[in-house]
Amino acid sequence: MNKNVIISVKGVQTSENNDKNVLELVTEGKYYKKGNAYYVTYKESEVTGMEGTTTTLKISDGVVTLMRFGTVNAQFIFEEGQKHVSYYDTQYGTFTMKVTARSVLINVDDSGGEIKVDYKLEIDDNKSGENDFHMFIREVGQLDDECSGDYKKTN
Repeated sequence: MNKNVIISVKGVQTSENNDKNVLELVTEGKYYKKGNAYYVTYKESEVTGMEGTTTTLKISDGVVTLMRFGTVNAQFIFEEGQKHVSYYDTQYGTFTMKVTARSVLINVDDSGGEIKVDYKLEIDDNKSGENDFHMFIREVGQLDDECSGDYKKTN
């Protein structure tokens, strides 16, 4: 299985003083299965500030691993209730990132699906706020009513 897909992502960053930064992205990518894991990969653009970077998500057994290679190099592991430490390497320097996933919701199969991750982020031991992202994956040419729906934070 190796499919061309449309990836819709909505990310919300909430700072310590409750300022919200919303990023929405719709892009083309690839979706495939290797072993017991699903992978989705796409190229970042000017919109995300990471042009020249390829992002890959590995989805398996309740864990989402986000890997970036290019102008930004990073690996984040989102596992509910767990804290994972990694490095975020950019042209401006390297930062230590601690990611604690509060919830990881995965609903994917061979035709696509959705992922929702709610997590806390610390950069170089400083709290950076709360974040979430909601990703829909669908085959090119298929309509999905959920992709045009309103995203709501659930807790």
